[in-house]
Amino acid sequence: MQVIFILYSSINNCLLKQTNKQKLKLEKHSLYYIYTALSKPVQLPGIYQFTFTAMGLLDGRQIDYYNSDGQRKIPKQQWMKEKMQEDYWEKGTQSRKSKEQWFNVNVDILMKRMRHNESDVHVLQWRHGCEIERQGDEVKFSKGIDEYSYDGENFLSFDDKESQWVAPVDAAVPTKRKWDKVPILNQYTKGYLEKECVDWLNKFRDYGEQELRESSPPDVHVFAKRCTTDKNKVKLTCLATGFYPKDVILSIRKYRSPLPEDEIESSRIRPNHDGTYQLRKSVIIQEDEKAEYDCFVKHRTLKEPIIITWETILGMVIGAVIGVVLMLAVGALVYFLRRRKNIAGEYGLINDDPHILIISFVNRSSSSSTGSQNRVINCGNYIFDIPFKR
Repeated sequence: MQVIFILYSSINNCLLKQTNKQKLKLEKHSLYYIYTALSKPVQLPGIYQFTFTAMGLLDGRQIDYYNSDGQRKIPKQQWMKEKMQEDYWEKGTQSRKSKEQWFNVNVDILMKRMRHNESDVHVLQWRHGCEIERQGDEVKFSKGIDEYSYDGENFLSFDDKESQWVAPVDAAVPTKRKWDKVPILNQYTKGYLEKECVDWLNKFRDYGEQELRESSPPDVHVFAKRCTTDKNKVKLTCLATGFYPKDVILSIRKYRSPLPEDEIESSRIRPNHDGTYQLRKSVIIQEDEKAEYDCFVKHRTLKEPIIITWETILGMVIGAVIGVVLMLAVGALVYFLRRRKNIAGEYGLINDDPHILIISFVNRSSSSSTGSQNRVINCGNYIFDIPFKR
């Protein structure tokens, strides 16, 4: 009887522990460093005005930065500036100066190996770091990444499980063979990804815990615009912006069922200047389609999902376009009559594009992110701001 009771207690305690563990939320965190080198300067705004840049990203937020102009590793978060000693920044600066020289040499090597013209701009990038899963006090290594790309294409990557380099293109094979012949290099790479990187990630998370745990709910905006290439079609767009953390669910739904992703145009999740994120999705539909469409957004900061329909907005778009066309026709007539009467002064039509953009705002009144700046352009040719290419 006593044995049965002890066995029952053990099973019960085990089940309680499993239940309590399930109640603890599984968190995913990441630490990545991204280095970018250009074969020559390009006079474009942002990252491309420098021939070399490097940055650290903790859970997608920039924590430090270096470029070939300033040649100093600097903090991008106040808590990094307060917690990390001056010696950390000095050593980091020297490390990135040496990496800048390494990149300059290797961009030239790859250009010659690829037989690329020096008059064109070529880009070499390196991304390395780690991801962990945390549930309560339990921290588990999830994956490590150490990869190189050349002109936006995968060039070389490290297989953490097999402790060897992988060459997806023939031009990378010589480098793979050379690096695999140095076992200590592969051992160091694996050790860094699985141990040292994780230690730094946890340390940074502890230092910036309060700020990093601050979350921000999304602003949700919906747009509807008639296509200029096909007058019988309308483009529906849903934008969620200003949210943090970056994990979000955004769906364009028809009769409350999400449309397949292959029918959707997506910007993918991209960073805003203030450390938050944005995501935009669009779909083109027939103007006379009677189906009910809505934008569905779910984020951890929301008690319940945000759902906005296009029903009213579509009517406004169609009516507004008709109204503008009529207004332009009347304006043209007045212009013609005034010109005929030789009345002094010009009567100019200032609206060159009669397509009206209707915007619906919900949730938050502030609009600090870049995502709120929208342009009226031809349907099917939506030009997004080019993100930092990883």
